[in-house]
Amino acid sequence: MSTVYLCFSADIIHGGHIDIIKKAGTLGEVIIGLLTDEAVASYKRFPLLSYEDRYRIFSSIEGVSKVIPQNTLSYVENLRTLKPDYLVHGDDWQEGTQAGVRKEAIDVLSEYGGKLIEFPYSNKEEYQKLEAMKREQLSMPDYRRGRLRKLLSMKKSVRILEAHSGLTGLLAEKTVVYHEGKAYQFDGMWVSSLCDSTAKGKPDIELVDMSSRIRTIDDIMEVTTKPIILDGDTGGLIEHFVYNIRTLERLGVSALIIEDKIGLKKNSLFGTEIKQTQDTIEHFCEKIKAGKRALKTGDFMLIARIESLILEKGMEDALKRAAAYVAAGADGIMIHSRKKEPDEIFEFCQKFRSIDEYTPLVVVPTSFNTVTEEELEKIGVNVIIYANQLTRSAFPAMKKAAELILTHHRAKEADEICMPIKDILTLIPEES
Repeated sequence: MSTVYLCFSADIIHGGHIDIIKKAGTLGEVIIGLLTDEAVASYKRFPLLSYEDRYRIFSSIEGVSKVIPQNTLSYVENLRTLKPDYLVHGDDWQEGTQAGVRKEAIDVLSEYGGKLIEFPYSNKEEYQKLEAMKREQLSMPDYRRGRLRKLLSMKKSVRILEAHSGLTGLLAEKTVVYHEGKAYQFDGMWVSSLCDSTAKGKPDIELVDMSSRIRTIDDIMEVTTKPIILDGDTGGLIEHFVYNIRTLERLGVSALIIEDKIGLKKNSLFGTEIKQTQDTIEHFCEKIKAGKRALKTGDFMLIARIESLILEKGMEDALKRAAAYVAAGADGIMIHSRKKEPDEIFEFCQKFRSIDEYTPLVVVPTSFNTVTEEELEKIGVNVIIYANQLTRSAFPAMKKAAELILTHHRAKEADEICMPIKDILTLIPEES
């Protein structure tokens, strides 16, 4: 009997899935490759149901002979292992971002004489409504809040992109790149105090208060589903901090990062060029403990940011603080550096991992931007934050557009560097 291979990620089964399985069944024995949670999260929204739950659903469908994991978006591994006579898929991948995955699959099928069968993609209105309902559910605070912890349990490292508005949140949510059979996307968003302040035309000195920061978070949450990490600067007074962290938890924020400095906030990349005062270990530990006591769930993460390398206090001071902050209850450690080379970051991570294998490590490769995610992952980094690239790339483009209009007394020349209105409308659909 011929064998037929299909791949699914779906966590809600509708008529379109059943129809294509039935059609595949007319060709032979149906084997379903089910994308793992990590594979699904690599290219689309986080799955509502775990792999185990989805496995049970697909295994119970009449006509399905076997369900096996597919670990990546690429079909290559499973096709070469199973060598099915037929690969069945909807025709929705003939163009667009998945076209490369399709071509790769066709090449593998040709190696042994397999055949691709494509059926018209089901895009009925009721199916679209189901997807919209799933997105709405994922955007709810109780679902969103714990998603960063889940991602960290599934993946060695997650990549986070700065967002300071609903529009930049949509870019972080929807941008996907397909390369060599794999899909790459951002796992969440970083709401930076620097970028939030800059977007409002204010200096980065904690001038933008928590009420304003919460409005930014709300704008992003309204149109996205991915986890949010908030840059909390110093956290402020302990008496205020315990109320703010509880509010953030209730909103559905996944993590808060606070830095071990006191006094008027200055951006860390100034280093010792301006006066910055590091908090005592004892006082910062009290802040961590107070924040953890204030939390109502086990989903929210409080991450301690260490400024010892920024302030040239030395590696031993940084490691001493890291151990103390973890003992105080910190759910992760962020180590920061303003050096162009990543050497001291590498040294810290390697030494920290020799005494602590499990606490998540966070880095922000702004100044040491030549280091790759793969290199950081190898030394035990779990969260990689691209903290300000959208802000820094947007402002030069906007300034250039303004200059072109002034220079030519019209908008034609500026249009050449502008995104088409149609693309913006596609990015921001009415149902968002």
